[in-house]
Amino acid sequence: MRILSWNVNGIRAAEKRGFVQWLQDESADVVCVQETKAHPGQLSEDLLRPWDKTGAPYFSYWAAAKQRGYSGTGIYSKTEPLEVRGLGIPAFDDEGRALAADFGNLVLICAYFPNSQDKGARLGYKLDFCAAMLEFCNTLVKAGRRLVLCGDYNIAHTPIDLARPGENEETPGYLPEERSWMDAFIAAGYIDTFRHFRPGEGGHYTWWSYRTKARERNIGWRIDYHCVDRRFITQVRRSVIRPEVYGSDHCPVELELTWP
Repeated sequence: MRILSWNVNGIRAAEKRGFVQWLQDESADVVCVQETKAHPGQLSEDLLRPWDKTGAPYFSYWAAAKQRGYSGTGIYSKTEPLEVRGLGIPAFDDEGRALAADFGNLVLICAYFPNSQDKGARLGYKLDFCAAMLEFCNTLVKAGRRLVLCGDYNIAHTPIDLARPGENEETPGYLPEERSWMDAFIAAGYIDTFRHFRPGEGGHYTWWSYRTKARERNIGWRIDYHCVDRRFITQVRRSVIRPEVYGSDHCPVELELTWP
């Protein structure tokens, strides 16, 4: 099972940059997208009902923010889930922050964690979301479910996860409170799959500022993840970053599982 996750920074803008062709060419089993910035009624048929390269259709599911042109998540899946839902918390569902797809013994969560913004203006909201997500994950794992939490966490966890940690101690996404939550998440039994395969290795990023040609110079941040519950790690075959894919200020991340 191949799962791709990508913050597309506007699904309609991504469509103009070749998103649908990329989706078909990849033909992954599941593709999760974040920061879609659109309601389903604003999307083309190609985005709502795409096909893989064999001609097989994708099911698509969307969580849109009440505020137009903002936030939002989506899931494309070749297999129809038993259920797809949000967190059940209006403060987060009203911003389309997460979708959970139930595949029986596996629950896949596509999440767009809030940005804490300049001077931590939304840090409280961000940490509330993080706490709710951890509780949601724990409830599923305690019920015996296998779990994948993918998406844009908007957190660079450790100094090797961004090019210039010393200059960003007070920058949103690298605040002590955010990194502490990531510590607690890992301690609670969840595994950063990329780090599982590449421990201690820097220089791998998933987001680059559009300013100052940061991507060309690889001055980036690793803020997009696939995390799994500890018991599921034995079924993870690979976890990679796809920096060769353009079309957003983020690049996709890919997870390959042995499932079911």
